Amino acid sequence: MKEKSTRFAIRIINLYKYLRDCKKETILSKQLLRSGTSIGANIREAVYAESHLDFIHKYSVAQKECSETLYWLELLNKTDYITTEQYVSLDTDCTELMKMITSSIITRKKNLHP
Repeated sequence: MKEKSTRFAIRIINLYKYLRDCKKETILSKQLLRSGTSIGANIREAVYAESHLDFIHKYSVAQKECSETLYWLELLNKTDYITTEQYVSLDTDCTELMKMITSSIITRKKNLHP
């Protein structure tokens, strides 16, 4: 998941640069940059979680950031800043990350109460 979230963050950074430089869009793209790169940052923080609850908390934040990222991607698509093809590709990757994060949270919660 670390590699997938890093690859996703790189895609988000590249999209941000494109939106900023080519489309002259700065508000939505900056929000996307923050949420899209925060996913991997929280996953990385969870590697050194102080407890199972801390791990769940970090992954829950990553889950929320995924949801926010999906929102910004949808807005960018619906306002024609990105193409449907770009949207679908990024949405698919983000949704996959969301599923992986959610599954990890569920598994860790089950292990809290055997």
